[in-house]
Amino acid sequence: MGRLDGRVALVTGASRGIGRGTALRLAEEGADIVINYASSRTNAESIAEQISDLGRNVYVVKADVSQKDDIDSMIDFIRREIGQLDIIVSNAATGGFRPLMKASLNNFRAAFETNTLPMILLVQAAQDMLENSKWRGKVVGISSHGAHKALEQYGLIGASKAALEAIVRHLARELGEKINFNIVKAGLVDTDSGRRLPHADLMFKEAPKHACVGNRLVTPRDIANAVVFLTSSDSDMVQGSVLLVDGGADIKA
Repeated sequence: MGRLDGRVALVTGASRGIGRGTALRLAEEGADIVINYASSRTNAESIAEQISDLGRNVYVVKADVSQKDDIDSMIDFIRREIGQLDIIVSNAATGGFRPLMKASLNNFRAAFETNTLPMILLVQAAQDMLENSKWRGKVVGISSHGAHKALEQYGLIGASKAALEAIVRHLARELGEKINFNIVKAGLVDTDSGRRLPHADLMFKEAPKHACVGNRLVTPRDIANAVVFLTSSDSDMVQGSVLLVDGGADIKA
């Protein structure tokens, strides 16, 4: 018996990295999965095959979560074809490392329209299914340590993630009677996008020295394990919170 047996979960940006690991972990715990991707269908179908091999139902849906029409169409598909949605993991994000003094209006819009706005649009579109879940509806956003720390060339991303955390608190206040809203905040995670950070090689080399858990890096599965907790009934009394998964690095910084 898995902690998420019978549930249906939508994971945005699920074709790679943290989203991919999260989709697989939720499936391992018994959930059927809707895999959202924007461009890499090959990667999306690859993780879908792994989930199908676990005996779970899996659906692959292309949608740009920065676009309201795409989100509405994706949620309409779920409502029509599955008739149930209990969990949303808002993971899809855009990068673009640059100093704020070189950021354009388009850069600003891209960061906030991809990293922040989808949380609101997804809940607006799926509110009825989340509120009618047999369990409590669960919504989890994926943030990063740049939401509270000033990192090189990370200003727009960090600000958009900080805004995401604020939005989750307000959603919890507005809709918390029937739905839980929480954040998993990732530290430095060993993913392709993490390896593109400025000075990434040095950061990953030094990371174990800053952590409190021995000589290992945070992995997508570590983040996914936290998401499993926040989407299961074990977290029914956790509301509007930010769970930091960084191996204790933040307390030593």
